[in-house]
Amino acid sequence: MSGEKLAQRSYYGKALADLAEIDPNVVVLDADLAGSTKTSSFEKVAPERFVEVGIAEANMIGIAAGLAASGKTAFASTFGVFASGRCWEQIRMAVAYPNLNVKVVATHCGLSVGPDGATHQALEDIAIMRALPNMTVVVPCDAHEAYAATIALAKTNGPAYMRMGRSEFPVIKPADCTFTIGKADVVREGTDVSIIACGQMVQTSLEAAEMLAAEGINAEVINMATIKPLDGEAIKATASKTGAVVTVEEHSVIGGLGSAVAEYLSENLPTPMGRIGTKDTFGESGEAEELLVKYGLAKEDIVAKAKEIIKLKS
Repeated sequence: MSGEKLAQRSYYGKALADLAEIDPNVVVLDADLAGSTKTSSFEKVAPERFVEVGIAEANMIGIAAGLAASGKTAFASTFGVFASGRCWEQIRMAVAYPNLNVKVVATHCGLSVGPDGATHQALEDIAIMRALPNMTVVVPCDAHEAYAATIALAKTNGPAYMRMGRSEFPVIKPADCTFTIGKADVVREGTDVSIIACGQMVQTSLEAAEMLAAEGINAEVINMATIKPLDGEAIKATASKTGAVVTVEEHSVIGGLGSAVAEYLSENLPTPMGRIGTKDTFGESGEAEELLVKYGLAKEDIVAKAKEIIKLKS
C-alpha cells in the first residue's frame, strides 16, 4: 500500500479511454452523468462511439442491448441506485436473459456516497445483480483494480455488473496489476481468522488486521473482488486454514458478499462465521466516514466481530 488515495471511477474512465484506442468494438453509454461516472474520458477519445441518452436509464440499457446484439461490447454507466433499481427489468430481460455483452458499471455505491443520503446509497445492488442468471458481479478493491477489471470485462463476453464507490480511498494494488474474473487474492497472510472483503472494505479490513496483530491475533485478509462467479476454492482454502471467517462489505448483509460466502460454506465446509455490513436498514445523509462508523463498518467493528467468531472455533 502506497498511502495514495484515488477514486475508482476516475480509473474506470481512464480504462475506457485506453480501450477506445485499442478496441474499436467498444461503445460507451451514459445517462446524463458522464462527468460523475467519468465516461467523459471515453467521449473525448471516441465521440462517435459514445451515446449520451440523457436522464433515461432504462432506455440506455435497451440501446446497449441492441448494440451488443449487433456485435459491440457495450459499457453502460450510471449511479448504483439507478443501475440496479430503475433499470432492473431492462437488465433482466434485455441483457441477462439473452446473455448479451453489456457491462453495467455503477458508481456512487454504498454509504460512502455520503450527504446524498438514502435515496442515492445503493446497499442492495450486489444482491439484486447476483440473483440474475448469466450475470458476472465485480467489486474492485481500489482504483488500480477498477482499471484492470474494466480491461478484463472488455475481453470477456457476456453480461456483467461492476460496482464502485464515489470517493477517493487508499490504493492497495500496484498500478500494473492484472485482474482475473472469478479469482480472489490473499492480500495478507494469517492463521487465526479469515477476513473476506470487497471494495473499499478491503483497506478497512487490512487496518483491522493490524489492530488484531497488536493483540496477538493473526488475521488473513482476502480480496473477493468477484462476487459472482464466487471463488469457492479460495474460501475453502482460507477457512480450512483459520477455522473462522468474517465477511466485510459496504452493502447490506442480506444477499451480498456475506450471503454468498455463507451459502458456500454451509454446503461445502461449515465454519464459524460472522458478517459485517449494513443491517436491514437504509442509510442516511452524513459524511462518509461518520456513516461507516454509525452503521458498524469501521475497523473497530471488524476487530470485535473477529474476536467473537474466533471464540466459536471448536
